[in-house]
Amino acid sequence: MAISGRVPLLLLLGLVGVVLRPEASTVLLWLLGVAVLVGIDLALAPAPGTVRITRREPGTVRLGDPATTGLRVEATRGVTLQVRDAWQPSAGASDNRHRLRLRAEEARVLATPLLPRRRGDLRAAGATVRTWGPLGFAARQRTYDVPGTVRALPPFESRKHLPSRLARLRDLDGRAAVRVRGQGTEFDSLREYVRGDDVRSIDWRASARTPHVVVRTWQPERDRRVVLVLDTSRTSAGRVARTPDEDATDGMPRLDPAMDAALLLGSLAARAGDRIDFLAGDRRVRARQRIHGVRDVAARLQEQMADLDPTLVEADWDALAGAVQGFGRQRALVVLLTALEPSAIADGLLPVLPALTRHHRVVLASVRDPELGRLADAGSAPRPTADTVYDAAAAEHELDRRTRMREVLAKLGVDVVDADAAQLPPALADHYLHLKAQGLL
Repeated sequence: MAISGRVPLLLLLGLVGVVLRPEASTVLLWLLGVAVLVGIDLALAPAPGTVRITRREPGTVRLGDPATTGLRVEATRGVTLQVRDAWQPSAGASDNRHRLRLRAEEARVLATPLLPRRRGDLRAAGATVRTWGPLGFAARQRTYDVPGTVRALPPFESRKHLPSRLARLRDLDGRAAVRVRGQGTEFDSLREYVRGDDVRSIDWRASARTPHVVVRTWQPERDRRVVLVLDTSRTSAGRVARTPDEDATDGMPRLDPAMDAALLLGSLAARAGDRIDFLAGDRRVRARQRIHGVRDVAARLQEQMADLDPTLVEADWDALAGAVQGFGRQRALVVLLTALEPSAIADGLLPVLPALTRHHRVVLASVRDPELGRLADAGSAPRPTADTVYDAAAAEHELDRRTRMREVLAKLGVDVVDADAAQLPPALADHYLHLKAQGLL
């Protein structure tokens, strides 16, 4: 049961009687009278079982976008009731307490706004119903298990960069007289020679059958494989600032911008006619998906990423490299979305890189922490303190280690794309377009 705020007010009114007749019996009689009124009101309150509740599922929404869930409440008799639609805190439920009066066999839909603050499946905690008595003093209460789930997907904030990259891709695919030939490019068609064409593109056999000189045209490769490998180990849990002026503690895990970069590259590569394979894991494989012939690649990738969270364990790159090889031996562009941390790479990733680079083109995409640059620049302030100098020295040492690690990776044939959280998705997409234009996939 539950009581309303009217009961304390009714008890306070008893002070008037106590002032007029200051005796213990006055207090007892007043308390007894209030208890009788509350008991009568509770006895007259309809049972919560007279109310039937069903839920309208909110479905799927991108993280940060609003959603709405609905409860359909129906009563078999006239009743005044309160309904609380409870969700786990990260679902961001607001205005979820509803007070209404229903007539017999009347039904009403109660809307609850949601604003998810975490990826994954966010579940309802139940719907609590209070049916009030005619006096409004007491109510019967019951919590119904009304299942509900809203699935929060990664936000894909880098989607704004997709139109400009698609325009560059169309320009790359649509070059006519400027079609390039290079290692790995695909034959497109034959056309008549024009001034400025590369003489190495002349097809002499076709020219011998026509009165004109004929050249071959080439187009960037299509139907190539792009394997996206998302590292969910401890390095992905490190928080990085979105901008150089932001505090890293207010930023986001490295995993979030890495997901954003994978979504942008996957969408771009699919539009370019390439096949996408997705792999995520740390000590074990957390998600694995072959995506081919799907119209909306970003939606499929978002579904795979929704339940992924950083895990505080070291990455088992032997297992992840084996999973990459399990997709097939055909040459592919393998994009490793992991942190450029020298110690973690030296201990785990370096030993397996030769096996990957032997068969595939490998790119390492890392989210750079702008805090390192800020700390390094702080040492050159007009009046630095001892703490500032030590912080700057530590930052410079870390930046130097990262530079040397990039050189080691370059010698192994690995391209490194290292950029801030906001710049990594477009930088990785630009690198992909560069490789495709050069025929290096």
